[in-house]
Parts: sequence; structure tokens; C-alpha cells
Amino acid sequence: MSSRPELESTLRSRRDQGRKLLVPYITGGLGDWTDLVRAAAAAGADAIEVGIPFSDPVMDGPTIQEASMRALAAGATPAGIASALGRLDVDVPLVVMLYYNLVFRSGHRRFARTIADAGVAGAIVPDLPVDEIGDWARAADDAGVATVLLAAPTTPEERLSRICDRSRGFVYGVGLMGVTGERRSLSAAAAVMAKRLKAATDKPVLIGIGVSTAEQAREVTEVADGVVVGSAIMRRVLEGGGPDEVGAFVSELRAGLDRERAASA
Repeated sequence: MSSRPELESTLRSRRDQGRKLLVPYITGGLGDWTDLVRAAAAAGADAIEVGIPFSDPVMDGPTIQEASMRALAAGATPAGIASALGRLDVDVPLVVMLYYNLVFRSGHRRFARTIADAGVAGAIVPDLPVDEIGDWARAADDAGVATVLLAAPTTPEERLSRICDRSRGFVYGVGLMGVTGERRSLSAAAAVMAKRLKAATDKPVLIGIGVSTAEQAREVTEVADGVVVGSAIMRRVLEGGGPDEVGAFVSELRAGLDRERAASA
């Protein structure tokens, strides 16, 4: 079994030291993706989200859809990605993002144990709502895998509280309504989402979807604890960028967040 840092304690500790958190997203199974994960870790990521490709990625916009389709065409499978994750020599927590169909087909306990044995610290299953999460969440808890839940701008307060209570690792605030993808400017909903979540929980609050630049990351972390950045990374990969380019972009995001920390000190 691969051993890596636990998700929530790692993020809490870094946040409490004044660090703004950065979680890059990499599509598993696409080209030299394990080298991309290594590059992101070396460039200052606090955790890394690895997408397990699926044929009907309802939450994802065109960039990550294209990355998933290319990975599937190249033969990517959940088992193959889990096996590669188990061999990865990185010292930050790894989180998988996948759709519930893949969990259901494998079986809750079997899938939770598979990724736990690969050293995966957390899982994001965006199409599994808090009302229906019981069987998977119990299996994940038993395996030591943190189930990260998402909260949307339209989530009412009572439901927001339930999501925060049940989420493990961190709470993923959706920065805007719609699918993943780069945006020219940060949605006003992102700051509102961050404020609502920070008022509802002491768990780390990260905002994703629509965070595309270091400036946007810096802007949203005036309130939030950190950001998840995916499409801006995967666009570079789809355009031919390799580990060096991914590492340079993650370093740019890291520097932007660190400037926010210095400004608020």
C-alpha cells in the first residue's frame, strides 16, 4: 500500500500556517500524465486532483471533456490509473475525481479499497448528491478515503450546512453555475460562495470552476482558503505542453497565491 499524507490534516495545517491552498487538476491516462502530476507537486501544489475519464462527463466543459476522450481512446481505465497512482513518488495528497457510474460498476467497497491501496487520500464524485451518498461515504470512510462534497451558488443554507458537515478533506465551492472551463474574469458568485462556506464550516474551503489565472486565484483567496484549477492546465496539455509547461504554470499560480499571503500579512 502506498503511503501519502492525509488530506484534511495536511490542508488544515498549511492553511493554519497562513498558506493559500493550491490543488491542480490532471486528467489521468492522458499521455505522460504521471509526469504532469510530479511536475505539479514539485511546483508547489498542496494536493493534486486526478480525473478518472468517463464517457459522459456531465460536469465538465469542452477542455476536460476532450482530455477525457483522448485518455479513453488511449485505453485509460480506472484500474490502470489507480495502479499508476500507487507507484507515483509524490509527497502530497492525491484526490481522484470520477463519476458515480464508475463507482457503482466496481462496487462501493471494492472501489474504495482499490484507491485506498493506491495511496489516494480523497475522492470527488460530483454527480452523487449528499442525500444519496450514504453507501459510498460509509465505504470510503472505512477505507480511509475522504469524500469531498461540492456546494453550488444555488445551494440553500440548510443544505449547505449538511454538505459542510458531511464533506471530508475540504469543501469544494463551485465558483459559478455551469460546466468547468476557463473564464476571462472571475464570477462574482465565487466570492459569495467562499463567504457562505467560510461562515458555515471550519474545514478548508476551496473554490473551483472558472478559476483560470494567478490573478483570479489571488482574488478568490481573499476569502477562500484555496483554489482548484483544472481547465487552464489541461488546455496547455491538449495544445502540446508537457511537464515543464505544467510546472511553470503551477509555479505561476503558486507565486500569485503567495503574493496574496504576503499582502495580507
